[in-house]
Amino acid sequence: MRSPRAGKWDTSRIPDLTVIPTQQWRELRNREAVIELHEPPPILVVEVVGESTKTTDYRAKRVEYNVLNIPEYWVIDPLESKVTIFTLIEELYEGAEFAGTEPIVSGTFPELTLTAEQIFQAGEIDS
Repeated sequence: MRSPRAGKWDTSRIPDLTVIPTQQWRELRNREAVIELHEPPPILVVEVVGESTKTTDYRAKRVEYNVLNIPEYWVIDPLESKVTIFTLIEELYEGAEFAGTEPIVSGTFPELTLTAEQIFQAGEIDS
């Protein structure tokens, strides 16, 4: 997905997980799979924190994804065993942290029944 990294709009980010509508996915199958600036943003972007990507995942990408109007941005942090969900509200991200068996609350996926503990146990996410 195109991103305004370092003040330039010709760079791209490859999130660990990107959720887009089915129709948009079908269109991307027939060309370079880059979501351009004039296209609708992903519904959800997920980043998995590693020791070397912590600052980028929490800070730089948060700013970039905000500019791109991505409605929800998750940071899965196995280093601290928490999930942070950033929700775009009035052009700014508001964060909520979830850990252990506390149910994750997602405005984008309100029927979701998932905990941080389940995420970390599924496949043992490593950084």
